[in-house]
Amino acid sequence: MTPTPRPARLRYRHALWLAPLLLAACEGRQSALVPAGEDARILGDLFWVMLIGAVLLWIGMNGLFYWATRRSPAPHSQTLANWLVIIGGILFPTVTLGALLVYGLSIMPDLRATGDGPVIRVTGEQWWWRVEYERADGTTVTTANEIRLPAGVRSTFLLDSKKVIHSFWVPSLGGKMDMFPGRVTEMTLGPERPGIYRGQCAEFCGESHAWMAFEAEVMEPEDFDAWLEAEAADAMPPEGDLAQRGAALFLAQGCGACHAVRGTPAVGRVGPDLTHVGSRHSLAAGRLGTSAEDFARWVANPGAWKPGAEMPAYAHLSDAQLAAIAAYLEGLE
Repeated sequence: MTPTPRPARLRYRHALWLAPLLLAACEGRQSALVPAGEDARILGDLFWVMLIGAVLLWIGMNGLFYWATRRSPAPHSQTLANWLVIIGGILFPTVTLGALLVYGLSIMPDLRATGDGPVIRVTGEQWWWRVEYERADGTTVTTANEIRLPAGVRSTFLLDSKKVIHSFWVPSLGGKMDMFPGRVTEMTLGPERPGIYRGQCAEFCGESHAWMAFEAEVMEPEDFDAWLEAEAADAMPPEGDLAQRGAALFLAQGCGACHAVRGTPAVGRVGPDLTHVGSRHSLAAGRLGTSAEDFARWVANPGAWKPGAEMPAYAHLSDAQLAAIAAYLEGLE
């Protein structure tokens, strides 16, 4: 027996119940609709204004169509038809879209305000983020795969890329900006609420595009200054026999040719700076945590966690050797 089709009115009523479930996905530390900064708040306002304008256009145009075809389907005079076209098809859309355009253009200067805080250079690599903080004394502090910002201050980002186009985006803090090889693009962000937010590459960039994330921590200004001062320091010597064996293995295996650990013979620039890797929120651009087990998993086989990663696997090392290197890296805080 062929089932009786459900009335359209009932189908629409059930569909409305899905709306709260869809809106529930707008929460979280990577939501553009939960602003934690001035730029995200402005873009959030833009979204709601544009949505209201779109709804008004939809209601106006479809209401006019419904009236003309259902409520008053009889033939209309030429004069009435002309006025319907002029008012409903020309004036109403033009005024509504013109108002939305003026509003959108009016907020652009706020989104491009000059930064008065830290200057941070972010370079998109394959597939991780090189992060460099320019200090007032002209020195540079290099880290990787996370951003730390002072609250209440507008920071300046200088964005570029090594090989392919990336896109820098922290939805809770502001809009996205593309990163092009051979070209530096500038953007500013004004975070307001301390917390940890998630950023992501928003432009498909290769095999591990989905695993190219980063943490963005907004801190109180005094905490940020203290963190940057500590981040500029050399790595602390390893503590304990296991970590000391790991430090020796790290150099013996040639890791220092690609990675830098300030204060040691490791001065590589190919891969991420590991001077304080143990104090970061994640490993491998958000792919893993920073426990000793996570470090061991990554060193043994990076390609299993991030396809296309340029770091070679060290599966030839024994479990004891991997544990020693992991203990050393975990202790770099």
